[in-house]
Amino acid sequence: MTNLLSDDQRALLQAHGRTSAENPRHDPAPVVKLFTPHAGATWLLSELDAGGAIAFGLCDLGVGCPELGYVSLLELEGLRGPWGLAIERDLHFVANKPLSGYAREARLAGRIVA
Repeated sequence: MTNLLSDDQRALLQAHGRTSAENPRHDPAPVVKLFTPHAGATWLLSELDAGGAIAFGLCDLGVGCPELGYVSLLELEGLRGPWGLAIERDLHFVANKPLSGYAREARLAGRIVA
């Protein structure tokens, strides 16, 4: 289990994952925003698999090509930047639209705007 997510966020992400498995048109709002304090990478996560290891969301590595996809939480937790800086959770992020809205804006801007 990673410490990137609170217990409440983990439960909601897994609920979204179950709903999406049953309804491919499900378009939940992102639950959590993760970012690198040392670079321009950002992740808006909206779903989590039943095992709690693989998340789905909008991923932007800071190179101008944000995309929807899957990411391993264990890999994110293990990443370290300069001076050992780890990925952080944006404690003030509150989604105001579904993930598709953020994806649309990110394609236009070339980066996640959240």
